[in-house]
Amino acid sequence: MASHNTTGSSTAQAQSKQIQTNVIKTVILVSTFYAIAWLPVNVNFLILSTDLAPAAADSSYHVTAFIAFIYTSANPFIYATKFNPVREVLRKMIPCKKNHAEPTDVPAGT
Repeated sequence: MASHNTTGSSTAQAQSKQIQTNVIKTVILVSTFYAIAWLPVNVNFLILSTDLAPAAADSSYHVTAFIAFIYTSANPFIYATKFNPVREVLRKMIPCKKNHAEPTDVPAGT
């Protein structure tokens, strides 16, 4: 009769599905960020390798490489912010304004 109890199984399946969805979203985010960050370096390399670019374009490598290395340093933060305990600590670190209740003795129209 224990096999007929589906509430625990249903909850576990829903939780498993939620975890799987979160992993897929994280992989898509990281992959997209990688493609966007490294695209300028690859385009710059393509332009420089065709000898169609002016000589001043050689300095553009440093700018595009800096953009690509931002990905390398930001990648751990992407994964960390997907982890609930880290997310809660980050939320506590960010100051936010809390709306205080309006005084009751002031009419709403004034």
